[in-house]
Amino acid sequence: MLYHWTVLPTCLPLVRRRCHACPSGRFRADGKFRVNANHKLIDAWLLVLCTGCGQTAKLTVFERARVRSVSPVLLDRLHHNDPGLAAELLQDPVLRRRNRVALDWDGAWRLDTGGPDHLDQDSIDVSVGFAARIPVRPVRLIAEGCGLSRAEVERLLAEGKVVSGVRLSGKLSGDFAFTLKH
Repeated sequence: MLYHWTVLPTCLPLVRRRCHACPSGRFRADGKFRVNANHKLIDAWLLVLCTGCGQTAKLTVFERARVRSVSPVLLDRLHHNDPGLAAELLQDPVLRRRNRVALDWDGAWRLDTGGPDHLDQDSIDVSVGFAARIPVRPVRLIAEGCGLSRAEVERLLAEGKVVSGVRLSGKLSGDFAFTLKH
């Protein structure tokens, strides 16, 4: 039987960036935006707060863009501080590269396995889907989903009892499947 697991975000990830006011390197986004128009040009930023001192920093969404080139729907979402838009923008690699930031997903996701009914079987086939591009070690997902330790999953991998079409070392943020034989 094929089981479907899903990696779901539980909140917005922390933004890794150096704070200019304190030694902290983590900021949290709460979905607030700042929009500034100057004649026919418009700027928009996603506001993030330092987890150490509360200092506000701005991540550039766009700057010096012509007002007519920005979709009215996007402008409306920016003006209404849409938290869904904040999540979408943090997933955008162009925005992260432009602002020289990385995301810290520790504690911001959970694994939905659909229940523990697969734990007593000798062999299971699992398809893992990601609701967002969350980089997670597959070994951690398999351990959490099957109720095993990471060392036990590593041992099963070495023995060839965990088989997948993708490399299970490192981190993945895209869908994959595996077979586990106890």
